[in-house]
Amino acid sequence: MSDREILNKLSDRLVNQDIEGCKTTTLEALDAGISAFDAINEGLSVGMKIVGDKYELGELYLPHIMMSAKAMDAAMEILTPILEKEGTGENIGTAITFVQEGDIHEIGHRLVSIMLGVNGFNIVDLGVDVSNKTIIEEINKHNGDKILLAGSALMTTSMQGQKDTVTAIEEQGLRDSVKIMFGGAPVSEKWVKDIRADATAKNAADAARVAVELMK
Repeated sequence: MSDREILNKLSDRLVNQDIEGCKTTTLEALDAGISAFDAINEGLSVGMKIVGDKYELGELYLPHIMMSAKAMDAAMEILTPILEKEGTGENIGTAITFVQEGDIHEIGHRLVSIMLGVNGFNIVDLGVDVSNKTIIEEINKHNGDKILLAGSALMTTSMQGQKDTVTAIEEQGLRDSVKIMFGGAPVSEKWVKDIRADATAKNAADAARVAVELMK
């Protein structure tokens, strides 16, 4: 089986909420010489996008999302220690990660948090359904740090809240002290520019690259 076929298989396992299959296919990928980075970027992240698209189309529902998240966790239990071992060891700054208020879909959020952590960020994970009040409080707690705000939204409805988050940060006079990166299936470069955020990324691996550039 080719590397591409194994990665496609890993993606399919995630989409089909196959927890044990996701675990065994991850091990299969590593045995074939596929890197942990590629297993995430070209396998799990691809599956995650398909799950998001199917949810938006009404083909998957919340229980399916939760089972896909468990399948991803099974894979990440294997991949995370490898990524941490390969990490930079450099402290780049503090990344405050969260899922937008009104949204509880955390698969992409967790992948991004992991990738930021192994690329030198101190991670403050606020979890899902996070209010602007909580975000502002957390930014203030880390006053003086180099701060990256990394928020995600899987739904077009919760994505609208990203604009309110930027506005709330501006109104508190904190905009110059934080870089803001938003992601999620419906988020585009145009949207990020329109709401005065700093960046977006196509997937978790790209998010880490973009985040490191923002901190320079």
